[in-house]
Amino acid sequence: MTWNLPNVLTVLRLLAAPGLAVMFLYFTRPFADWLALVLFIGAAVTDWFDGHLARSWKQETKLGTMLDPIADKAMVVIALMVIVGYSSMSPWLVLPATVILFREVFVSGLREYLGDTAGTLKVTKLAKWKTTLQMVAIAVLFAQGVWEHYLGIASWGMDNAMIADILEGRAEDVQGLQWKLAGMVWTGNAGIALLWIAAALTLVTGWDYFRKATPYLKEAP
Repeated sequence: MTWNLPNVLTVLRLLAAPGLAVMFLYFTRPFADWLALVLFIGAAVTDWFDGHLARSWKQETKLGTMLDPIADKAMVVIALMVIVGYSSMSPWLVLPATVILFREVFVSGLREYLGDTAGTLKVTKLAKWKTTLQMVAIAVLFAQGVWEHYLGIASWGMDNAMIADILEGRAEDVQGLQWKLAGMVWTGNAGIALLWIAAALTLVTGWDYFRKATPYLKEAP
């Protein structure tokens, strides 16, 4: 195995994946949301750097080629698991998260079955865009968690007393609270929309891979 900088970055991204869940086990919110957001963005940035450096420095290795897609999938799968488990928006996230998880398992199964012919399912540009959109959506959803728990919100909307204070002008900074609430709602809606779009792209790329694999799945005459 060759340990160069691109490979080290890939391994760090792989280790960061379970770290997302650990943040919510050992830290209270919103600190856990902040730490998960920073960790996820940092890991997502390395996804671009390790590939760019490996190509630029001609340091592409079998280890990096094998670990890179695994690290990407681990980041996305564990992040979605954490978000669905801890977010108040879970009902809106379960279906797109399920689509993404199903596709990743399905395509991984196809590649494993095809074995030496798995090169047929090389990563496409659309698949790369899909992964990028997934990571952007997840980062936005982590940011929504920061807003939500910064405001002390346990579910959609504030507690009744806080809402009454805002509506009746009794809150110390009504406009400030309204802006914060608007920021949380906007961020949450943006995260949901992005994840649904990512799920749609995930279905498209999954079907593309299945179509390419179909000739290898036919029974011999």
